[in-house]
Amino acid sequence: MEIGEKIVKIAVVGPESTGKSTISQLLAEHYNTVWVPEYAREYCSRLTEPCSWQDEINMFRGQLQLEESLATQANKLLICDTTFLTVKIWSDYMFGKTPEEVLEMLPQHTYDLYLLMDIDLPWEDDPLRDFPHLRGYFMEIWHNELAALHARYTVISGSTNERLQNAVQAVNNYLNII
Repeated sequence: MEIGEKIVKIAVVGPESTGKSTISQLLAEHYNTVWVPEYAREYCSRLTEPCSWQDEINMFRGQLQLEESLATQANKLLICDTTFLTVKIWSDYMFGKTPEEVLEMLPQHTYDLYLLMDIDLPWEDDPLRDFPHLRGYFMEIWHNELAALHARYTVISGSTNERLQNAVQAVNNYLNII
């Protein structure tokens, strides 16, 4: 990456078990760039107690730091497997409110394009996933949160291969208009 060259940030977001990590990895391979894994996944795998308010703040900070550190390795595109908007969504659901520093950072730390993974894939059990019965609810929340940010986003549906094709098409369409 050349000095001063803008990195296009693509956020792959959505409810649990919608293929965000898989699509993030595949997109990074397709565009020969790096992807930012979901910091919360590793963080939560080490928790021995239920997730606390401080844990949400730690995950917010960790996601930002991880993204910042990997951005220097990006080849024009940075693919982000979720964003700290997830901290807002989970905090609102679990605690009824969001940490103030998350709210302050949301309008400042934007992404060029969001790919919202649809809930049309079958649920896959995972010890870090909690709400198979609330996927529709969280999908609606994602739509509302992205609309509140005035974010440019596309819903990505279908099988893994169809999702990849749809995601590549959405990214290419975006790249053709900038």
